[in-house]
Amino acid sequence: MLDHQFLSAFSLTVFAGLATGIGSALAFFTKQTNTKFLSYCLGFSAGVMIYVSFVEIFRKGQDSLVAALGTVQGNWLNTAAFFSGIALIAVIDRFVPSFENPHEIRKVEDIEKANPDSPPQEFKQLHRIGVMTAVAISIHNFPEGLATFVSALDNPVTGLSIAIAIAIHNIPEGIAVSLPIYYATGSRKKAFLYSFLSGVSEPVGALIGYTILRPFLNEVVTGCIFGLIAGIMVFISLDSLLPTARRYGEHHLSVYGLVSGMGVMALSLLLFL
Repeated sequence: MLDHQFLSAFSLTVFAGLATGIGSALAFFTKQTNTKFLSYCLGFSAGVMIYVSFVEIFRKGQDSLVAALGTVQGNWLNTAAFFSGIALIAVIDRFVPSFENPHEIRKVEDIEKANPDSPPQEFKQLHRIGVMTAVAISIHNFPEGLATFVSALDNPVTGLSIAIAIAIHNIPEGIAVSLPIYYATGSRKKAFLYSFLSGVSEPVGALIGYTILRPFLNEVVTGCIFGLIAGIMVFISLDSLLPTARRYGEHHLSVYGLVSGMGVMALSLLLFL
């Protein structure tokens, strides 16, 4: 029978993943993108993820590996796991064509540019972009889901912070999926469905990853997982969140959000010592 901690961790992962649906809903029920708010929120999300990665998660991996292997071996393996996490998510990102990259900026007011008189081949191309973006985001969300789930299993407070940060990160991704699908089909339902399904991959990735790793879990494997998670989240913050926040045109707000996110994460960790 599933215990309360498992269900809580999985619920947080579902919440983070399905935030793509929030992005899709925003695209259809607001007239204009609030770039200032979104820029600040993306910076905030990056601040949370960078701070918790270096201060909490990387250190947990280090403690586990040092306890199991000794100071020298433990620190070397923890560092290797961290950069392996960066390499993993970078490779995933590398194989996503830039034209269909989920980090491409979309704004809700772009819906007004949809032209019903566009030629059929243009609709097909837009549909392909939307589908490929959904696939790309689904692939991205697999390691993000595992990171959220494992962190929440270990520490619900840390897991909640990461889930919120990932959810913020997924909102513009939901917009990126839904807009091309809407252009191509004219259907809000289809656009929302594709966006929703791309987010489902996050809890699915968490379950698959955890199921594969669970039989092998020990102090060394757990330490390596934490190192990988820290690397994945730092890369996402530096490669996706901060550049996206800046491309929305609000550089200083993204930096203020970054510092605020670090501050909130630091305070939450201190309060639950």
